[in-house]
Amino acid sequence: MIVLDTNVVSELMRQVPDDGVVRWVDRYSAEDVFITAVTAAELAHGVARLPEGRRKTILAARISDLLAEDFRDQILPFDSVAADYCGEIAATREANGHPIGMAAAQTAAICRRYVACLVTRNIKDFVDTGIKVLNPWDDAPEL
Repeated sequence: MIVLDTNVVSELMRQVPDDGVVRWVDRYSAEDVFITAVTAAELAHGVARLPEGRRKTILAARISDLLAEDFRDQILPFDSVAADYCGEIAATREANGHPIGMAAAQTAAICRRYVACLVTRNIKDFVDTGIKVLNPWDDAPEL
């Protein structure tokens, strides 16, 4: 099971996404690729921040389609088990002098909960979170 972080989903939504990232993600069957509720929220937040206009309307529709079609049954929730992991992750990182943002801690916790590999460009944000992390912008990372 792989989980795409928000930056990977955003890249895939670009009009001209990075070919390497597209090829990397395309190697996996759709039923093995997930996102988290945190990513869904971050995408919604990104659209909500945009000024009214054509770009906002188009992007909102693309995100709505993405969530309803591509990831309809592939959005992992932040539940009570993930919440326990989240607290542990945040406390550990803080104690080690490397505080973690709440969205990153929640994402890592969901990945731990489901024993999933996180696919992100922000590798350093997830150090010492107890999850496997891969960067699809690197040359052919393998699970």
